Amino acid sequence: MKYVKANAIWLETLVKEVQKYVQGEFLYIPNPQGIRKQWGENSGYRQYLCDRNEEIRREFKLGAEIEQLSDRYCLSYDSIKKIVYSKRS
Repeated sequence: MKYVKANAIWLETLVKEVQKYVQGEFLYIPNPQGIRKQWGENSGYRQYLCDRNEEIRREFKLGAEIEQLSDRYCLSYDSIKKIVYSKRS
């Protein structure tokens, strides 16, 4: 979420009206549809993790051991186990 100065987008009369209620505070104005993106959707990191986990599952199915995958992806043994044995495919 980025911050925008009210003076840059609103008319001066509207800014003065809002200042009657809030002064020098951060004001959050929600999306009119109420739709929020999930964590990592804007940056693409969520998709990166999904792709990485699919790659880990594929390598495991092809015979790679959990310890090898742990070293290759710099994740703990237990993290790799959670990924390869999860029901997501």
